[in-house]
Amino acid sequence: MQTSLSEKQTTAVNPAFAGKSPIKRLLSLDVVRGITIAFMIMVNNNGGPGSWHFMNHAQWNGLTPTDLVFPTFVFVVGVSVVFATEARLAKGAARSELARHAVIRTIVLILFGIIVNSFPYFHLAHMRFYGVLQRIAVCYLVVSLFYLWDQRASTKWMALAGCLIGYWVLVRWVPIPGIGMPGRDVPFMDVERNLVSYIDQHLFPHHLYLYSPDHNVRDPEGLLSDLPAIGTALMGMLAGIWLRSKRSVSIKTAGLAIACITSLVIGYLWSMEFPLNKNMWTSSFVLVAGGYSLALLTFAHFTIEQMNWRKGWTYPWIVFGSNAIAAYMFSELVPGIFGELLQFRGADGRMTNPLAWTAMHTVMRIPDPHWAAFAFSVSFCAFCFIPVWILYKKKIFLKV
Repeated sequence: MQTSLSEKQTTAVNPAFAGKSPIKRLLSLDVVRGITIAFMIMVNNNGGPGSWHFMNHAQWNGLTPTDLVFPTFVFVVGVSVVFATEARLAKGAARSELARHAVIRTIVLILFGIIVNSFPYFHLAHMRFYGVLQRIAVCYLVVSLFYLWDQRASTKWMALAGCLIGYWVLVRWVPIPGIGMPGRDVPFMDVERNLVSYIDQHLFPHHLYLYSPDHNVRDPEGLLSDLPAIGTALMGMLAGIWLRSKRSVSIKTAGLAIACITSLVIGYLWSMEFPLNKNMWTSSFVLVAGGYSLALLTFAHFTIEQMNWRKGWTYPWIVFGSNAIAAYMFSELVPGIFGELLQFRGADGRMTNPLAWTAMHTVMRIPDPHWAAFAFSVSFCAFCFIPVWILYKKKIFLKV
């Protein structure tokens, strides 16, 4: 994940790994990471009700481009773990040391996630413990320790199948206590009455993403759905193992393309039984989202690694990708700072804040509400680019 961003290129390979290709920086991976975090910032700050459909999540079953952002980042985590782990092992780092670092980074990411969820007021009574960074942390820890234990692709394929099939069996065939069997006593994948939500409602009552004082609903980053999310990271890890092989660049690109098509076909076919659903992170969603992640990686690998189109267009994505977690944290904390802590009374007597006031007097003057919302989204992303660009220019790469 982010820890691989500041790895310097090295050709000193530990004899134990001499059969693999030399450890080197994969620029296409940095670009994919940068594109993903930039789009994540945009859709999380999409300009409100006027935003286009594709800039919003599907309400329940279904899929929009916005639904692909988070799983793509988790996919990139899996790819990055392979390169980061191999680089450190090649330098002589002990596996126990890497495992300890993985645990520490996981704890730090979880704490960052809680800060993002709770800032600026930190109401403990309803503090949300799940979240985006928390899910990334769980996936990172599991696949990192798994890869340290065993570098074979075959074990990753088996684990991926176990995650996806096992999750489908749990959600489809395990009775929900006090509710009944999905598909018989309650609609399959009911919004509130499903095994995923049931576990979260009883594990963290009053601490979920969708919550009201008298009613717990659900959390899109809940505990049980971490299982298929780990499958997403495993797909990225398999891609990383493939890219680390000694095959030619053109063969690697072709392999990514074939994996992309295969994943999309299987995922869409499975969705007829197990619908695409980002909130529950269904197994079909893992395969379809993973297929589109592979499509983006295939494009980046072909243009950058195979065709050597490296200059110009890659720069902003490399800047974003070089400090992805920092960019995300900044984008999440800024609305709290400007929206909550710096409020003031405007000329019309109503309370406003610097962010809303600036938007109202600039991009929101665009007559078309869709374009106005999109202009706000792009402008906010550009604003978040500034601090990571400064870090990049100073060669500061914040590692978790």
